[in-house]
Amino acid sequence: MTDGSSWQGNWRVRLYERVRARGYDSLTAFAEARPTASLVALAKELGPDDIAGVQVFSGLLVEAARSHRVTRLVRGQLVRELWRSLPDGWPAVLDDANRFKVAKALGLWAGFTPETHKESMRRAGDALLANPPLPGWRPLGPDDELLRMLLPDDEA
Repeated sequence: MTDGSSWQGNWRVRLYERVRARGYDSLTAFAEARPTASLVALAKELGPDDIAGVQVFSGLLVEAARSHRVTRLVRGQLVRELWRSLPDGWPAVLDDANRFKVAKALGLWAGFTPETHKESMRRAGDALLANPPLPGWRPLGPDDELLRMLLPDDEA
């Protein structure tokens, strides 16, 4: 967490300056090079004291909307939350402890899902719970076959 300095000054300019300084032409390219890193990890890499994870997501959402790739961003955010909450992959048994871990991942994902994609997010989460993936499943990025089936690209 930052001490509040992440909101001082023009954070958007600061964010994109840091991305370009690392050799990327977009925040999306920077984030996609680290598809399993949490938003907090991405923010720390860009500026441990003056960039926040929510700022990273805000920039990613703007870029995704501009390029009509919000569904891909939503899938990517699910990947990040699954890696954070289920470090050993999808549990073999959904006992109370594992159900909590899965619910946490899905809940955190829901918090970052734009309103325009909430219904498809709910359906995808329900499908994962009703028909769980193989034990140990950990998608490596937003192009994971199962995720593309659950949340297909349908944007114009």
